Amino acid sequence: MKVHLQYPWKFSDSPYYKYLTTNPPEGIEYLNAHQGKGVMTSSMKFSLMLKLKSILRGILRVIKIPYITLTKKGDYDLIHCCHCLSMNKSPWIVDVEHYWNFASSGEISYSDIGKKRIKRFLKKPNCKKILAWSYDCKDTIIENMDDPEIAEKISVVYPAIPLPKINKIKKDKITLLFVARYFDLKGGREALKVFNSLCDDKVEGIIISNVPNEIKKRFPKIKFYNLMPQDELFKFMEQADIFVYPGYSDTFGFALLEAMSFGLPIVTVKGFAKSEIVEDCGFVVENNIGDMINATEILIKQKLLRNTMGNCGRFQVASGKFSIKHRNEQLKKIYEESL
Repeated sequence: MKVHLQYPWKFSDSPYYKYLTTNPPEGIEYLNAHQGKGVMTSSMKFSLMLKLKSILRGILRVIKIPYITLTKKGDYDLIHCCHCLSMNKSPWIVDVEHYWNFASSGEISYSDIGKKRIKRFLKKPNCKKILAWSYDCKDTIIENMDDPEIAEKISVVYPAIPLPKINKIKKDKITLLFVARYFDLKGGREALKVFNSLCDDKVEGIIISNVPNEIKKRFPKIKFYNLMPQDELFKFMEQADIFVYPGYSDTFGFALLEAMSFGLPIVTVKGFAKSEIVEDCGFVVENNIGDMINATEILIKQKLLRNTMGNCGRFQVASGKFSIKHRNEQLKKIYEESL
């Protein structure tokens, strides 16, 4: 079966589609897999992309248009819309991580006219399925669409990532790690406070993000690194011990899955889909520095708990709900039923 991945922009900046196209379901061919490049790690390109998207999103906010696409005719059987809606009359499905992602902003998707436009597309008979990345996501679609016909089309299909090999090097220090492209939005300042409180001669803190220079100067005992290619980033994850990631703006935190794949127990804060993702693989605490520090300190002191939670995360990626096998079985069935 040939599936055309349709993006609202020229390319995808989400790791979801990279992991999808590099590990497709058996018998499925993605025609434009080259566009699912994954996360952009060049600081300059990332900044330019943000500026361009900001301009275009400003225009869309004025006219209240959600992400609507038209796929050119081609040799494909099904269109898989990536966070967008299709004008095509042929069968299509759509995946989304939160209801508001049907548009470029909540300002559009939560407006009366935005809701009407989104509902009109989702109710079309050629819209065969709505793939929610989480149950929290499914709830947001049901709540905002308030339509039993649309609710019937929703299936939860968790994102998946491949399981990496791990070669831990024995070291004297416990390593705390925070990774994010958006330092402030993902809770970098809070993670920094946790690291500064706990780092000593036996504990080190590493932050990989776009961190302002004035902040780096104020925390000399913390190690800072700029954004880097994924293979280099994964070397840091491989040698880390605890992943501290508030992830405030996440609707689905791929950083959590990647940390779990390397067997890192997680400390994060309550928020959209966090408890659903982390479950027994770490601590999901209230949004305050004290609780984050306490949870991290427990993991520093208790090696058995650290290993147990880390192994739980590895299992979920190896053969659980975030495994390639589990996702592919669900997707293949949905693709076939859609035709």
